Amino acid sequence: MVVALAATLVAAVTVAVAVGPLAIPAGTVWRIIAHHVTGLPREVSWTDMQDTVVWQLRLPRALLAALVGAGLAVVGVATQALVRNPLADPYLLGISSGAATGAVLVIITGLSVFGAPSAAAAAFAGALLTFMVVYWLGSRGGSMAPLRLVLTGVAVGYALYGIAHYLLTQADNPGQTNSVLFWLLGSLGKAQWAQLGLPAAVLAAGVLLLAGQARAMNALLVGDETAASLGIDVERVRRILFALTSLVTGVMVSLTGAIGFVGLVVPHAVRLLVGSDHRRVLPVAVFGGGAFVVLIDVVARLALAPAELPIGVVTAVVGAPVFLWLLNRRGGLGGVEL
Repeated sequence: MVVALAATLVAAVTVAVAVGPLAIPAGTVWRIIAHHVTGLPREVSWTDMQDTVVWQLRLPRALLAALVGAGLAVVGVATQALVRNPLADPYLLGISSGAATGAVLVIITGLSVFGAPSAAAAAFAGALLTFMVVYWLGSRGGSMAPLRLVLTGVAVGYALYGIAHYLLTQADNPGQTNSVLFWLLGSLGKAQWAQLGLPAAVLAAGVLLLAGQARAMNALLVGDETAASLGIDVERVRRILFALTSLVTGVMVSLTGAIGFVGLVVPHAVRLLVGSDHRRVLPVAVFGGGAFVVLIDVVARLALAPAELPIGVVTAVVGAPVFLWLLNRRGGLGGVEL
């Protein structure tokens, strides 16, 4: 399954780079990539325009889409294990809203004196703080109610989006306001090579650390007491998952805005394929989420060409019916009864 989805991801990136107002054959795409990666002499079979479109515009965008999709899918898996709720994902729990609000605060107030890392740091702080608040409010009284957590997350998320939009009204530059509004709905239009290092490093570290917690995440699904009886330090595992989900979500949202449904739909689709063992779910979710967002971005670019749809709009339109289909397929989600 991992090999098949990895091949699907490569094919999706190829399609994303090849299609557009300037169509470029797949063979030419890979020759241009090979030329830049290996330094081999350039062939005369492609033009300067094709070279610029492939290497400077479309390939960085496709790779960023793959990284963000993989990150959001993995975070969705971790969040659902953390709160034992198949409806949980960073978007519904308000984590994406917190990250977006933190990043908007930096962008609007001009506090990003260190460039993009400041927005990422603000998004991480917003995500972590939001997750802590939602978890505290949703588990008051010493017991964690899954439905209460989701409803709390939705309420906090709406409040934070209200704050983010208020900050937008205080912006002095109308062009900046429109740009941030488009970004809040999810956008990959400003992807650059320089942006790929941070999400790639965070994704790699997050996946490795979560893979090390796969057994503990399996135990959390059956309850805290059972997990503790199996020798799992539940509070330590929760702290690790808190930090990882907030970090990955914050970095991804700071680059692309809040993209919904990826962390909700992909984990359940993966569980239908490989079961609920996190040792299998995590690697499959990486490639499945990456391929999903790459293809969604292709739709966002081409659906109303030459205009471009925010990717968050497309994930909502596509993700909602897919989620409803998953919900009704087995009377539950990925084999998890509601």
